[in-house]
Amino acid sequence: MSTTPTTAITAITPTTPIPSPTPTDPTTALAPWADLVSAALLGAERRTPPVVVRAGQRPAAALLDAAAVSTVRRRAALRPAPAGERPAPAPTDPRPPLPPAARRRLALLLADRGPGSGGRRGTDPDLTELLPQWLAAAGEHGYRAPEALLPALLDAARSRTDLRPAALALAGPRGLWLARLNDDWRFVLRGIGGPLSLPGADAPEAVRRLWDEGLFAERVALLTSVRRRDPRAGLELLAATWATERAEDRLMFLDSLGEALTPTDEPFLEQALSDRSRNVRTTAAELLSALPGSALAARMAERSLACVHLAPAAGDSATAEVLAIDPPGTCDAGMQRDGITAKPPSGRGERAWWLGQLVEATPLDRWPGRLGGRTAAEIVALPVAGDWRTELHDAWCRAAVRQRHPGWARALLGAPGDPVLAAPEMAPAGSARDLTKLLTVLPDDERALWVSEFIAVHGLSDAFRMLGVCAVPWSEPLGRAVVDALDIARDAGSYPWSFSGVMGLAERCLDPAEAGRLDMLTAVTDEPEGASPGSGGYWSEAFLRLVGTLRLRATMYAELAGEPS
Repeated sequence: MSTTPTTAITAITPTTPIPSPTPTDPTTALAPWADLVSAALLGAERRTPPVVVRAGQRPAAALLDAAAVSTVRRRAALRPAPAGERPAPAPTDPRPPLPPAARRRLALLLADRGPGSGGRRGTDPDLTELLPQWLAAAGEHGYRAPEALLPALLDAARSRTDLRPAALALAGPRGLWLARLNDDWRFVLRGIGGPLSLPGADAPEAVRRLWDEGLFAERVALLTSVRRRDPRAGLELLAATWATERAEDRLMFLDSLGEALTPTDEPFLEQALSDRSRNVRTTAAELLSALPGSALAARMAERSLACVHLAPAAGDSATAEVLAIDPPGTCDAGMQRDGITAKPPSGRGERAWWLGQLVEATPLDRWPGRLGGRTAAEIVALPVAGDWRTELHDAWCRAAVRQRHPGWARALLGAPGDPVLAAPEMAPAGSARDLTKLLTVLPDDERALWVSEFIAVHGLSDAFRMLGVCAVPWSEPLGRAVVDALDIARDAGSYPWSFSGVMGLAERCLDPAEAGRLDMLTAVTDEPEGASPGSGGYWSEAFLRLVGTLRLRATMYAELAGEPS
């Protein structure tokens, strides 16, 4: 056997230039590699490839041939090197695999690019909006993601932060393993997502090792897991390394404590009031104020109760007593240590700012004793002297949300049919008077009933954010109220685009069993006098899409349950 070929190959080194093809030979002349890549990215149909195309040959085939030849020539000059270390095998995921139909559905949802950026949506369901619900339902069944779809799943989570918790939960430990091999998925290592094969209570050494050596996401997940089964053990784990943690990490760990807060956490949180980080101090104070029996809550109550008292009503008022307000005159060092911010934001008075923070941190159950044994509803109904009513009620709203107090939330919400509730100044978005925040304190059924009665009186214009905090699928009364309001809007002759947000929520949140009842709304109706031109057809299209989406959701849930199609 001749050794000439071997000698020729070994003679090529990075310092030995590769002979260039003869320029006069059109079959071997090659364009620069960058030009080949550019042509491939744009497509041979859009740009003529910088290669010679033989008779009868397609430009795309000629481009691939040139790329293949160029690749071989590029690799021929590489010096052999030792193979890199192979990655450790992926961890096992004991969860059951998806049923075949559900696996195919996930592949379709991940491949869908969504509706176009302009024009009408038509009657087809928006698959991109169904993906979050599919992921949530798969998580409830306890499935694991198919290995072949993990890259697409992580790509979806990278581009849509709203998908990350459910997507990473489905990806599980193998998704975390894969993220370590690709910088595009490094976000997985920084956040909390999915079961990470955390050690249990029967493996204390493994718990300690993971806490000392794990990634930040693993440590946060571990602390949350330990706290759920044993709050005291989780606190001891955190306390052991607290002094050496970074400020931003300490803040995240404190948030984890809030999920399973207990009175035994008070000494640790009291120490955190002296933390060198202002954000950590503020969070510790908020957690302590959520413990009605804490010493901080008692200190706040002593300060705020001294600022509010009953006084005789002036003049001919029909009310015998009013609430008189005497806000604090200074913000001393003790108040600041307990989480009171001394400097108010622009446009706020100092004394009003301090009063609001004190009332917010005071246990709500202390007020009846201070105000003559009145109930929460009776206290809220009392007139407030001067211009202090908004400040006082806003602080009570923040306290009701922080302390998750349903009784006070009901009193502050009032009756859903009250006409003042629809006034913009009554509940601006993001304010302490945001009705949506108060609604989150109520049980799911009560919340849905309150919103349904609100919609029946005030319509849909002011109810969008309220609908977003109601449990999915919507209860029958709430779903009926939304559909009836949409039907009324159609009869009024307006375009459905004014209600596109509510319609989108309905597609995701209505009970799929309602699809049959809504069929009657898909017909094109006669347009009333003065209606927007073509509104009847547009509403028919919108309801067709709604019904089609509900039926597709029903099919998805059946596939996840393993039911035959």
